Amino acid sequence: MNDSLREACGVCGVWNHTHASVLTYYALYALQHRGQESAGIAVSRGQNRPLALHRGVGLVAEVFDGADLDRLQGESAIGHVHYGRSGDSSMLNAQPLVVRLRSGSLGISHNGNLINGTELRRQLEQSGSIFQTTSDAEVLAHLTARAGREDIETNLLAALRQVRGAYALAILTPEAMFAARDPHGLRPLSLGRVGDGWMVASETCALDTAGAEFVRDVEPGEFVRIDGEDVHSSRISNSDVRPAPCVFEYIYFARPDSNLAGRNVHQVRKRLGEYLAQDHPVVADVASGVPDSSISAATGYAEAADIPYEMGLVRNRYIGRTFIQPEDRLRQLGVNLKLNPLDMVIRDARVVLVDDSIVRGTTSRILVQLLREAGAREIHLRISSPPYRYPCRYGIDTSSRGDLIAAGRTVDEIEQLVGADSLRYLSEDRIAEAAGGSRDDFCTACFSGCYPVSVAGDDADPHRGRDECE
Repeated sequence: MNDSLREACGVCGVWNHTHASVLTYYALYALQHRGQESAGIAVSRGQNRPLALHRGVGLVAEVFDGADLDRLQGESAIGHVHYGRSGDSSMLNAQPLVVRLRSGSLGISHNGNLINGTELRRQLEQSGSIFQTTSDAEVLAHLTARAGREDIETNLLAALRQVRGAYALAILTPEAMFAARDPHGLRPLSLGRVGDGWMVASETCALDTAGAEFVRDVEPGEFVRIDGEDVHSSRISNSDVRPAPCVFEYIYFARPDSNLAGRNVHQVRKRLGEYLAQDHPVVADVASGVPDSSISAATGYAEAADIPYEMGLVRNRYIGRTFIQPEDRLRQLGVNLKLNPLDMVIRDARVVLVDDSIVRGTTSRILVQLLREAGAREIHLRISSPPYRYPCRYGIDTSSRGDLIAAGRTVDEIEQLVGADSLRYLSEDRIAEAAGGSRDDFCTACFSGCYPVSVAGDDADPHRGRDECE
């Protein structure tokens, strides 16, 4: 559980299936953790007909009912769940974005953030383009429209070769479905087979839910066209770019039953907990995790430390995301609404509380206070990631650097601020090791300030490209 981390969006698409909209609906349900502000589905109704679209504000179950899905008849569809950045209008930027081009109808579902999106938007506006949203998907639509070729695939590739940053895309036209992943592979995207058709999704858990068989990951920098029985692959960039998928997908964002690059997320998180116990042992009676993303790491810690795992905090599963109140007193009520300590388990106990990260520190401080009020004798915080010092610029809505508790503070200072008896973090090397690589194999910019795609910013110091950090 994090103070202000908000997940990346989720995208999916189904090609050549009688119940494409229903499978897309199920897939969005499985991706709900990646965005809870809005949801949408666009469906192809055949050649020479515009795409049908239904989208709205709220959870997937709130946006769609049976009648909505009945109206979305077609054998191909794309879907999107949106998380909404600060200041965004959820409905204005709800996706998929559907536009009419000279070559026909086009639907785009985008997960990520284009580093040069603002610059490209400004250039397009200066040359006469009019924008209806603040989303990067609309920038891609304008770039595609201006590419000037009759072939939509050529136009899309031309558009993608102008953008920089993070993207995982599901794109639909009446004639084909496309999928694309940025050259660094910052955001995940998987390809599966469903019946005689195909499916793409941000995570493999969505393929599982829709009854699709995982085939492979869409590779970093790959552009996929699906227009029949076969998948046609091409490269977005001819340059040699080193992949750098977001390591935080393993730590927090992805569902534990998803597989990323051939590794199960739950198993990676459990290994993170084992490493925490090995690197930062402490004498304790029980280990507990902050629901839900830290449960796997907490069980790994308990096993490696040979102490019991207990459910120290109980989550209320019948509420969605609470509005983050500006006052600490009201913010604490929001945390109390979500989590409640199990007094009989933690009373008089020395507790190891495992969490995936500390962002602003507000929630961690409240949780430590809750456990103390419930009678915990000692509270030792163990974080299954390094200190979160830099904001993400690739699609995760984090605070400015000045709001991040680890920016400019030592671990001992953070320990005092949150009120724990001890506080320890995992290193970048251990995170990468658990995920099956080295730190050079992942984006760890939120920990190191070394960004795979160089960024200009006014609150991150330094905002360096990866090569400058070596």
